[in-house]
Amino acid sequence: MRTVYILRCSDETLYTGITTDLERRIDEHNSSTLWAKYTKARRPVSLVWSQISEDRSTASKLEYEIKKMTREQKERYIMSQ
Repeated sequence: MRTVYILRCSDETLYTGITTDLERRIDEHNSSTLWAKYTKARRPVSLVWSQISEDRSTASKLEYEIKKMTREQKERYIMSQ
């Protein structure tokens, strides 16, 4: 299983990702020096939305669709879920 997620960064930008372990990944975004290049300069981050997908393909397609959205579309998407 994979989880697609959206984080809100300290500068109010939104970051979308995919992971097999959401708790670990959020911790990496907030503390790791090796991973999370985008969020490293925008800490702390907080989870604002997530959805579990049964397989990698479905999760990747959803992640791609979200990443194509404008910020306003992402905000509406988050609120509608």
